Amino acid sequence: MDIDSFWEYSDPAASEARFRSALDQAKGDDRLELLTQIARTHSLRRDFTQAHRLLDEVEPQLATAGAAPRVRYLLERGRSFNSAGDKERAKPLFIEAWQIASANGLDGLAVDAAHMVPIVVGGAEGAEWTRRGVELARRSTDAKARALLPALLNNHAWNLHDEGRHAEALPVFREAETAWLATGKQPQGRIARWSVARCLRSLGLYDEALAIQRVLEQEWAAAGQTDGYVLEELAELLDATGKPEEAKPYYRRAADELGSDAWLVKNEPRRLARLRERGGG
Repeated sequence: MDIDSFWEYSDPAASEARFRSALDQAKGDDRLELLTQIARTHSLRRDFTQAHRLLDEVEPQLATAGAAPRVRYLLERGRSFNSAGDKERAKPLFIEAWQIASANGLDGLAVDAAHMVPIVVGGAEGAEWTRRGVELARRSTDAKARALLPALLNNHAWNLHDEGRHAEALPVFREAETAWLATGKQPQGRIARWSVARCLRSLGLYDEALAIQRVLEQEWAAAGQTDGYVLEELAELLDATGKPEEAKPYYRRAADELGSDAWLVKNEPRRLARLRERGGG
């Protein structure tokens, strides 16, 4: 049973309906796996009480179950804790999920676990888990593992970039771009190209970076949208290439666009203030 094919992450209720329909005919390990995914639909809707209730139903049946339901149980219990803000309780569950999945050749679930650990630990430890996930996903033929590779590559590249290892980060950013474009997903493909250009700026390759951001500006416009992060990069690149007056309107537009980004407003007020200052506003 291809349980992952039932998922529509943007619509947990519809996903739950599919899982429950399949549950009517499911037995043994398949039934347990379906229950863990139904629990996840509740976690995504922040109904953690019901998510844990379903996982409590699964837990005593795991003693005689195979590896897959045990791993899925650990992942969903961990995700429920993490989403509720309890990262400390989530971490050992994700690590145990990695250990069991890796030992049993469940590459997709192992990569999923490696993807989750950095969410609860961060820093160098999290970066190491991302690297492990990337290495496994690169060599795996498992569809789930391969599907997670673009996001893992992106995270790995940013870890390298944030450590100042820009030359090492660039090929990983390019690999992530190729992986995202192969999926056909947007805006992920454009964001991946933006990341390549951002790394090029860090390497001082301004003209190449600017060419990419110009194309992205046109693509967003063709889609009837404006991306504040592209505008910000255009401003920075124009400034860096000796065109401060041409950069100013981009700074102003970037400040206007990113001023509505709640995450940026909360976490990087100085960055936003700088955009406004450079834009003369």
